[in-house]
Amino acid sequence: MRLEGKVAVVTGAAQGLGRACAECMAAEGAKIIVSDMNAEGGESAAAAIRDAGGEARFIACDVGDKVQVDALIAGAVEVYGRLDSAVANAGIVNFGDFLDLPEEDFDAVLRVNLKGVFLTGQAAARQMVKQGSGGTIINMSSINAVVAIPNIVPYVTAKGGVNQLTRAMALALADKGIRVNAIGPGSIMTEMLKSVANDKQAMHKILARTPLGRAGEPDEIGKVAVFLASEDSSYMTGEIVYVDGGRLALNYTVPVRE
Repeated sequence: MRLEGKVAVVTGAAQGLGRACAECMAAEGAKIIVSDMNAEGGESAAAAIRDAGGEARFIACDVGDKVQVDALIAGAVEVYGRLDSAVANAGIVNFGDFLDLPEEDFDAVLRVNLKGVFLTGQAAARQMVKQGSGGTIINMSSINAVVAIPNIVPYVTAKGGVNQLTRAMALALADKGIRVNAIGPGSIMTEMLKSVANDKQAMHKILARTPLGRAGEPDEIGKVAVFLASEDSSYMTGEIVYVDGGRLALNYTVPVRE
């Protein structure tokens, strides 16, 4: 198993991409700290990993709060003795017209989606430096760091920041043996996308911009997280890996396969 004996913290892991990352990493032998503000969902995710034969504990954390993030990393070390990998996945989205977007909505998204990535990465890196044996940090970006959607301005702004933060972190930590990369998902069948799966028109728009002709599955992101956390990616740092079914390569729509 590629992550045998490793300890990983995954934020926003109660559901969706975070949970998939936690489950895939656990399946490869990592001991997982599942973190989320949703205690019920987080406990359920940790229990599911244990039921599948893995090791996992839940620690609640608001990633926009430095005190809580520091406590999360300290808690991981208290439970499992060390930290080898951190997946900064926690994120939120607010929808709204640009002209009517409240300042507090903009601030709320950047607090979690950008500041939270910074705080998680900084706290994790400090622990890894203290251990002296390197580590990996994986930030959750999005194709929306590159292609903008006008009704989620704070989200696309934060994800663009995550890309540059990833590169800056990678350069700052390279001589410490800490590799920092990001994953940029396209349309993945998480709870949000499932909510529109029965809307034929909405799904048509999604598939028309996806050359592979389907939405991705959460574990297809989790498997990339495993790769980036493992020695298989030992010469990679400062990269954003887009897992998008070909969307970013596309400059036209494609016929939907019925």
